[in-house]
Amino acid sequence: MSDIIRQLGVQVSLKDLGDLHYFIRVEVQQTREGIFLSQQKYIRDLLKRANMEGARPIHTPLSTKPTLQLNDGHPPTDQKQYRSVIGALQYLPITRPDIVFAVNKLAQFMHQSSQLHWTSAKRVLRYLKGTITHGISLTPYVNPYLSGYSDED
Repeated sequence: MSDIIRQLGVQVSLKDLGDLHYFIRVEVQQTREGIFLSQQKYIRDLLKRANMEGARPIHTPLSTKPTLQLNDGHPPTDQKQYRSVIGALQYLPITRPDIVFAVNKLAQFMHQSSQLHWTSAKRVLRYLKGTITHGISLTPYVNPYLSGYSDED
C-alpha cells in the first residue's frame, strides 16, 4: 500500500492521512476480522436534536398497529420538526438496513404528517437508542460467493 501511495505521490499532490476513522457521518473501526461501520455519533446527535436523549429504548422500529395512513384522523404535527427528523433518518440506512422499511414508510407522510406519524418517528429514534452500537461488518472472503434472501410474500 505504501508503494502505491508513493507512486501516486509522484503523479499528483498527495498526503497520507493514515487509517480511516470517520467519513461522511460513518465511523470506521478496523478489526481483526475486517472493518466495522457504524453511525453512533450521528445517532447520538440526532437523539439530542430531537430531545430524545432520555427516551426509553424499544425493541422494534415500527409498530404494526395502527396502520399508518395519510388521513388517519389524528391532529397535524409540527411539519418542520417531522421533516427534519425523517430527513436525518434517511442517512442511517447506510449502516442500518434494519430501519429502511420504517424510514421509507414515514417519509411517505412528509407533506402532511399527523401526531401518529410523529409518534412512529419517535419510536424509530427509541429503537436506534437501544441499538446504537449496531452497524455493518465487512469481512474479506478467500472464496467470495453471492447469496440472496427473499420473502415469498
